[in-house]
Amino acid sequence: MTDEANLGVDIGGTFTDVVLEFGNTLFSAKVLTTYAAPEDAILDGLAQVCAKAGLAPDRLTRIIHGTTLATNALIERRGAKTAFITTQGFRDVIEMRTESRFEQYDLNLQLPLPLIARNHRHTVRERVDAGGNVLIALDRAEVEALAQTLTGYDSIAVGLLHSYLNPAHERTIRDVLAERLPGVSVSLSSDVSPQMREYERFNTTCANAYVKPMMESYLGRLADRLAGAGADCPIFLMHSGGGIISLESAAEFPVRLVESGPAGGAIFAADIARRHRLDKVLSFDMGGTTAKICLIRDGAPKTARVFEVARSYRFKKGSGMPISIPVIDMVEIGAGGGSLAHVDALNQIRIGPESAGSEPGPACYMRGGTRPAVTDADLVLGRLDPANFAGGSIPLDPALSGKAIETHLGDKLGMDALTAAFGLSEVVDENMANAARVHAVENGEDLADYTMIAFGGAAPLHAGRLCEKLGIDRLLVPPGAGVGSAIGFLRAPYSFEATRSVYMRLDAFDPRSVKALFAELRDEAEGFVRSCDADATVLADYKVYMRYVGQGWEIPVTLSEAEAKDPAAAAFLARFEEAYTSLFGRTVAGLSVEITVWAVNATTPVEDPVPVAEAASTTDAPEDSHRQMFSAADDALTRAGVVQRNRIGDGVRIAGPAILTEDETTIILPRGFTATGRADGVIDIRRQA
Repeated sequence: MTDEANLGVDIGGTFTDVVLEFGNTLFSAKVLTTYAAPEDAILDGLAQVCAKAGLAPDRLTRIIHGTTLATNALIERRGAKTAFITTQGFRDVIEMRTESRFEQYDLNLQLPLPLIARNHRHTVRERVDAGGNVLIALDRAEVEALAQTLTGYDSIAVGLLHSYLNPAHERTIRDVLAERLPGVSVSLSSDVSPQMREYERFNTTCANAYVKPMMESYLGRLADRLAGAGADCPIFLMHSGGGIISLESAAEFPVRLVESGPAGGAIFAADIARRHRLDKVLSFDMGGTTAKICLIRDGAPKTARVFEVARSYRFKKGSGMPISIPVIDMVEIGAGGGSLAHVDALNQIRIGPESAGSEPGPACYMRGGTRPAVTDADLVLGRLDPANFAGGSIPLDPALSGKAIETHLGDKLGMDALTAAFGLSEVVDENMANAARVHAVENGEDLADYTMIAFGGAAPLHAGRLCEKLGIDRLLVPPGAGVGSAIGFLRAPYSFEATRSVYMRLDAFDPRSVKALFAELRDEAEGFVRSCDADATVLADYKVYMRYVGQGWEIPVTLSEAEAKDPAAAAFLARFEEAYTSLFGRTVAGLSVEITVWAVNATTPVEDPVPVAEAASTTDAPEDSHRQMFSAADDALTRAGVVQRNRIGDGVRIAGPAILTEDETTIILPRGFTATGRADGVIDIRRQA
């Protein structure tokens, strides 16, 4: 509706982005994140965008929020005092992990410590088998006795063997804890992640319990502060799977918020891809602390069931904390504007994952930082205007950047500040390009066929160079790129995915139980969606995870609604073989196939956007000014035209090297690329032959 006023809020490691959409107009603000009380930055940004729109906070229709608070609490081990209750004999599952070694030849391999130490893990005598049958009944008196020993904990995680098939024992424990320890937060694995594989399920439940009290407190404070400021409207949270859930659901399952900010960015890029009818897109989101890369096919981001946070070995899959929830599949690396650089023992420049954040920030922020960050290199290389960074709200000091780079990099490597700054920039760009290459190979994709969509405060500064490294010929920078994730929140549907692990071989396929299982999952998922909007139209996407019998891992297989409502083994097999061939090039003859996980994603419809037409003709943009900028193609400082982005209208063109400036970010156009404005405000950058 044109009179709606929706607010998107994204708390990042350096900046908090606030976007107000009123009618068809966007108003945005970028303020430094306030770590001690994150809601302070939100209220500051809210006041700024409401003032720009001439709108009182009480006119807001809804607020959609994404945050890294849960992620940071897990990384920094800054959560609640938490206990874990599990089946007797399985106390050490979260410490033993799996048999996989993420560094095969390291004899001194250091495994990450479990989230909950052994002396806080407790067991009960009970047992449910792999079919959901009770082998040893739970003794309620034993649970009552255990509860008496758990005083002093803020939160308790409960994960029993095979409880995803039969949650009765977990629910009994929950009831006893509610009676004996009222006020203590409880998380059940059968609610948080009802899926097979004990390590992933237990760890996810522990993570949920660990951050739950903190997130409940934060969300409660946020709602009160917003209401006090006049914004007494419904508040929703972006979840990791790319949809919106209610404040109450987010407080109950905060682990689903772990990748909420990056998920908003992927939704933002997917919306742009649909508008421009692009079926292969590489989403590139680079903010102040991290860079996120995601593959988008046919207007939808790739999804997964498990991802990792807090990796102890950079880029090493398996070295982090597995979280088993529906999530948009992306690569996230410690490469942002605030990522700090140093010289290692081999005299190589290394960057991240440590970040200067907003406190103190890069050296040029003049807030006490002395170590060089990526933003310092961009400033020395002439990519940033020190007087107009963040619309002039954050003045930058190039001398401090040069001093930090010389002291920590140049003097150690025998380079001047300019050369060291270029070295820093090249290393961070190659780190991101390499992550994109690996992600593409793992998914069987050739990035030469892709179009990049860049957003986030730092991405447009580095996207052109990444395109050169990756062989990508086309780059889109959408309007509002600097606050892209917050805009993505406003484009996301209400959604929730319900999952369940139930083994079923296709040669023992039971259509009646399959139909009942899908109906149960749909009711569960739809219930969460209707808690956000009781009158919404709700669609359902059906998915199963299948494998050949004897394989260790399964692949996702999408089903039509007709195939889910009238299930047949032959149809499931055909879908599996189609997906398997797409991934591995062929099927395996003579092996039986089984289903391990069932999933239904309930979602509200997403409006199909009107496609953006090409400009009928083009004109050259006049330069507002020019400045010296380091060019990788020339290996030297070179003259670059400077143009305000709002002057690049539909069909207006400019050739690189050039700099396009706006309040939230800066677009760097390398030599050999040409940028053309499109009708929807997108800057369409293409490599020239």
